[in-house]
Amino acid sequence: MGRLEGKVAVITGGASGIGAETARRFIAEGARVLIADLQGDVANQLAAELGDNAAAVRCNVAREPDVKAAIDAAVERWGRLDILYNNAGFGGASGPLVDTAVEDYDMTMDVLLKSVFLGTKHAAPHMKAQGSGAIINTASVCAFEAGIGNQLYSVAKAGVVMMTKTAAIELAEHNIRVNAVCPGYITTPLAAGRPMGENEPERVERALGRLRERNEDNQPLHRAGEPADIAGMVLYLASDDAQWVTGQAMVVDGGLLAGRPWRDVPHWVTEPRDVAIYRPDA
Repeated sequence: MGRLEGKVAVITGGASGIGAETARRFIAEGARVLIADLQGDVANQLAAELGDNAAAVRCNVAREPDVKAAIDAAVERWGRLDILYNNAGFGGASGPLVDTAVEDYDMTMDVLLKSVFLGTKHAAPHMKAQGSGAIINTASVCAFEAGIGNQLYSVAKAGVVMMTKTAAIELAEHNIRVNAVCPGYITTPLAAGRPMGENEPERVERALGRLRERNEDNQPLHRAGEPADIAGMVLYLASDDAQWVTGQAMVVDGGLLAGRPWRDVPHWVTEPRDVAIYRPDA
């Protein structure tokens, strides 16, 4: 039996990257998955690939009616909701704050932070009614350290971490767990600047290759992160293996936040030295 056998999940931003890999992993573990994504055609293609236990809807996570409709569609189709993965996102507005338009600020917060609120708001009543559920939110290592991501992206992701904690406290009374996964640098088409909707697979793969080369030196584990690295943590948080885990922000970053890679540490730290003169019997 799979780790998610018989469970029903909604994954926002599920058509590509981390969301698509998580959808595949959930299906393989026995779940029924509704893929909610702005890229409706790509989401439908993935659902067709995954078979009868998958479905798709077009969803703009910045709009409350879309989010509610996606969650309701899963419940109407399969009769319950066990897992919500609030994963949809994008890089957000970049550049100095003084040059940022209010409209770009609003869009960034709508997609990255308000969407988590909306998903939680509309999933929680279904989970309360059945007395169980798991909500997982995609945050980021940028929530913990300034300067490694766009300013507003980092602010929004820090908000996701706190919303995860406050929602976990509220919903624990109903046996609903809420956790966040905080990826480091992950090789995805959107991170490479190539939307999956483009019919250019070779160009997308070349862009991903360049991204891997740039990212592999950023963390102590000397390779770029892949969507599967994050999907594994999401699967754990969604499963009964994590039934006593809530309110946590799980960092999956190849050691990025731990510190500089050993290969980059100054030689006077890494090279052995003779400390005999400090021994009492020396």
